[in-house]
Amino acid sequence: MLSIGYTLIKNRANSDRLKRGTIPTSACKNRTFAPENSQLPGKFSGNQKNMHVTILAIESSCDDTSAAIIRDGNVLSNCVASQEMHEQYGGVVPEVASRAHQANIIPVVDLAIRKAGIHKNELSAVAFTRGPGLLGSLLVGTSFAKAFALSFNLPLIEVNHMQAHVLAHFAELPHPRFPFLCLTVSGGHTQIIRVTDHLEMEVLGETLDDAAGEAFDKAGKMLGLGYPAGPLIDKHARSGQARFPFPEPAVPGLNFSFSGLKTAIMYFLRDQTKEQKNFIEENLADLCASIQYAIVTILIKKLRKAARQTGIREIAIAGGVSANSGLRQAVESMGEKEGWTTYVPRFEYCTDNAAMIGITAYYKYLRQEFCGQEVAPYARGFAN
Repeated sequence: MLSIGYTLIKNRANSDRLKRGTIPTSACKNRTFAPENSQLPGKFSGNQKNMHVTILAIESSCDDTSAAIIRDGNVLSNCVASQEMHEQYGGVVPEVASRAHQANIIPVVDLAIRKAGIHKNELSAVAFTRGPGLLGSLLVGTSFAKAFALSFNLPLIEVNHMQAHVLAHFAELPHPRFPFLCLTVSGGHTQIIRVTDHLEMEVLGETLDDAAGEAFDKAGKMLGLGYPAGPLIDKHARSGQARFPFPEPAVPGLNFSFSGLKTAIMYFLRDQTKEQKNFIEENLADLCASIQYAIVTILIKKLRKAARQTGIREIAIAGGVSANSGLRQAVESMGEKEGWTTYVPRFEYCTDNAAMIGITAYYKYLRQEFCGQEVAPYARGFAN
């Protein structure tokens, strides 16, 4: 994934309700939605003949087109169409990604509805990723969601992509107990978040420059690995030993930095290959193990520091990098030493998926946090 922004209020002038570092649950005004000639089922609304809350969720923030059906907070289907064409470019090409979303979104939504075994008339709302992400990709998902909702007279629910990664833990049991800490790690973000309720989150620390996922991909590129390099580094690291030391950044508080580590890896490889032409090829497994160890160590030490400072022992990880075997093992190992209860998501809920969008939307539906047809996606920053 590319390095992309994140909705985060840091100015009290934006809201008299949210304090610095708090993740907003919605950038749209809360509004009660009542379809024409419809009978509201109890407190809520939608084209439904029973009391179930059934949501169609759409995710299109980067290069995966995903659709899911969520009913009463349970995942009925979760379908993803990946875009393998980006591998030849060594990274995601935004224009190529958005065109692929256009081709994939209707078949994926149709498949999700059929696999869930429901009819479109049973839907209560349509949810979509509003941001952050690649703007062209987000436009496809947003436009489809708006058109679908308008056609079936359904309310719209916009979802913050990173907030959804945290709530992916509520797609299956066991759920973390509030409050809990979540280390959210992806190609564009690295954050430690305190979660006090489904829609109440506070960022305690974040990267000051590059994300951990980007560090994996850039290091992999230096090693001559394909894209995405993170899984390939993980694969080679399993047969290697972390015998090459790399410096650890001295960043105060709970924030992260990975730019210095990337530079150190670059100079190390440059110097070694000058002396030994085939150094990378002959030491690939050990290099991957060493790079993975360095990145995971930075993440785990900050997570441990946050847990000790807050006294919170419910610890979760989320985001694409949470699929990394080294990180998963390190969290569980640290959890045993520190007395944590750890929550590691299944692989299908680590990477981008619509189920996490639908789960987040379900809790927003319960609060009747809907948005109108004027809503537009945002690539980064706070959405007005």
